[in-house]
Amino acid sequence: MGYQLNEKIRDLRPYDPITGTYPIRLDANESFLPIPNRIALKMMEAAAFTAYNRYPDPLASELCKSFAEYYHVNPAYVTAGNGSDELISVVCSAFLMKGDTMLTVSPDFSMYHFYASVAEAKSIVYQKNPDLTINVDKMIDIANTHDAKVILFSNPCNPSSLGLQKEEIRRLITSVRALVVLDEAYMDFWDQSLLNEVEDYDNLMILRTCSKAFGMAGIRLGFAVANPTLTNVLKAVKSPYNVNSLTQKIGSLILNEPALVHSGIEEIIVSRNMLYSEMCRIEKNNSERMHVYPTVTNFVFIQISQAEEMYLTLLNSGIAVRFMGDFLRITAGTMEENKEFVKVFETAIR
Repeated sequence: MGYQLNEKIRDLRPYDPITGTYPIRLDANESFLPIPNRIALKMMEAAAFTAYNRYPDPLASELCKSFAEYYHVNPAYVTAGNGSDELISVVCSAFLMKGDTMLTVSPDFSMYHFYASVAEAKSIVYQKNPDLTINVDKMIDIANTHDAKVILFSNPCNPSSLGLQKEEIRRLITSVRALVVLDEAYMDFWDQSLLNEVEDYDNLMILRTCSKAFGMAGIRLGFAVANPTLTNVLKAVKSPYNVNSLTQKIGSLILNEPALVHSGIEEIIVSRNMLYSEMCRIEKNNSERMHVYPTVTNFVFIQISQAEEMYLTLLNSGIAVRFMGDFLRITAGTMEENKEFVKVFETAIR
């Protein structure tokens, strides 16, 4: 007889990030900034005195309070997660019934569709305009026509590096019956967040991560912010002890250092602007081969002919970027890393 996998998982493949050792990693949209020594010492102390024999605080109360104070929101609206990926999974499993429809956009973060499929929901995709912008009216029409229960997309967008203005997002929220889940993973680099407006809507949830602007990708920490009704649901359906004790302590330490975080964000934006400027300069001499998209994130997104060849050339030079078909996504690195990337890229494209 033998055991048979069910059809929803039979053909699944694990997420496939770049593996291997490369001197310059510009592929994962991480922060290039190291943790200062004085903060590292506090982390070591926190690690030494963590009660590892006890379960963590199931509501991560101190951590959610630190997040709320940093962003000036009500802590009662905040749910902590083991990375925003866990929260996306929880949202899909809780707010979608079998056979329900979720609307996503393309291109966007690939895991949205994956989590919807595991929840046995139908995933319909709005294909963006050729310039990768979003027509909100079309999104509204698709959502209402197909009775979408959840609309989930990133703003600003990963991978396009573009974003929708607040007014457009508000129009979407008020024009659909669906729960609108905004993944604002890159909003720390822009100024169009609706984080302080979640209580104004009964169908808005915002996701945030500490992996980008906060430089905490290694501890897997994300948050969901929503009105009390939605927040109570999230806290009821998530795993009881989903965020471990050490992550809770380290997360609070960083969130309680707003000056450090703000200066880090400014440094990342300076690096991003330098990288974007250099890529635009190269584009002027190679417009038939490449196009650079505007950016409000910590990375630059380009369309380029023979993208895979360029990707492999960079890898062979010890530089990892994200290869996405006809596109490359390049995370802003240190100034030295950016310069080395530009040098190799410019030589290869000639």
